[in-house]
Amino acid sequence: MKKIVSILGSTGSIGLSSLKIFNKKKKIFKFHILAANKNYKLICKQIKEYKPDFFVVNNLKVLEKVQKKFKSSKVKIIKDIDIRKNYFKKSDITIAAIPGIAGLKPTVELTKISRKVLIANKESIICGWNLIKKVASKNKTKIIPVDSEHFSIMKLLENQNKDNIKKIYLTASGGPFLNLNISKLKSVKPHEAIKHPKWKMGKKISIDSANLMNKILEVIEAHKLFEIDINKFDIVIHPESLIHAIIEFKNGLYKFIYHETSMLIPLANAIFEDKVNIEDFLRSKPNSKKTIFFQSLKFLKVDKKRFPIINLKSRSSEYNSSPIIINAVNEILVDQYIHKKIPFTSFYKYILTVLNDRNYNKYAIKEPKSIDQVLQIDEWSRRVVYKKILTKKYV
Repeated sequence: MKKIVSILGSTGSIGLSSLKIFNKKKKIFKFHILAANKNYKLICKQIKEYKPDFFVVNNLKVLEKVQKKFKSSKVKIIKDIDIRKNYFKKSDITIAAIPGIAGLKPTVELTKISRKVLIANKESIICGWNLIKKVASKNKTKIIPVDSEHFSIMKLLENQNKDNIKKIYLTASGGPFLNLNISKLKSVKPHEAIKHPKWKMGKKISIDSANLMNKILEVIEAHKLFEIDINKFDIVIHPESLIHAIIEFKNGLYKFIYHETSMLIPLANAIFEDKVNIEDFLRSKPNSKKTIFFQSLKFLKVDKKRFPIINLKSRSSEYNSSPIIINAVNEILVDQYIHKKIPFTSFYKYILTVLNDRNYNKYAIKEPKSIDQVLQIDEWSRRVVYKKILTKKYV
């Protein structure tokens, strides 16, 4: 009997990587739901190739075009996921990879009807982990993080007592500007920021990686996922990007997992629960000359002058909803930077502007009990960005 698969964000980098894996084992998987935003050509290609029961298209204009093109198809083209309509099956595996806060609602909905959710949408965890966790517990859904850092931490924590942990280090490549003269950072262009030296990723996460905001978000995510004191997390620069997390134990021992820079590795291991030969999925076999035994690995302290955003770690946990606010502001700033409205070096200053707003505490202390309450805090944060920053002379 085939396993039922759903993918949220099927046209994004994680979605496409997941499809590469499922493609290799077509005989044992059946697609139930694929969901995407506005990549019309890729949506049409996936409908023809994978024939899911449902294809969810978020963008209304693209939705209408796709519905018109496939009006005679057995694939149902719909706007959103509402499990109350009772026409969805239970998925064996769901990949949750819609970027940003937009991924929260569909992730929560599919967690209700999935046996296992592989979550790559860090914003959902950052903003709504208490909601996802509650739904997962109620429906006995297994949650597996597939970001390389969090997948590594999960594996490193197996059979370990968390009380014995002294420190957890998340590694960062340093991005494309690690060695650029600091005086030139202000003028770097978006097309330069999205050229990650090690990973092929979407625009938003590439820009987050270039200024280390991605690591702040990952620390928050790890803190919530593994219920470990945020002060035990630290960030180090590791340009080779081969070790993704390191745990230092109180007994003086360090543990880490090494793997090449391919999301296929954590994804395939999560899908097949470690019973996998990764050579079945990688285009080329892992090169033994690249292994840890044949090259030097560097670990560098984060330069706070180059990456001032690293200072947000302490602010990110001061109140219940501080992470929601930081995430919302950052999403707006990334979009503004992509459209060349703000300089690359402005992120930290502008985020602080919102965190120092006179109404910040009022919203930050709230503990959301629903998606709507999360979105209310998110919307307040975005309004402040536009009012205090984007309509002023800051830009």
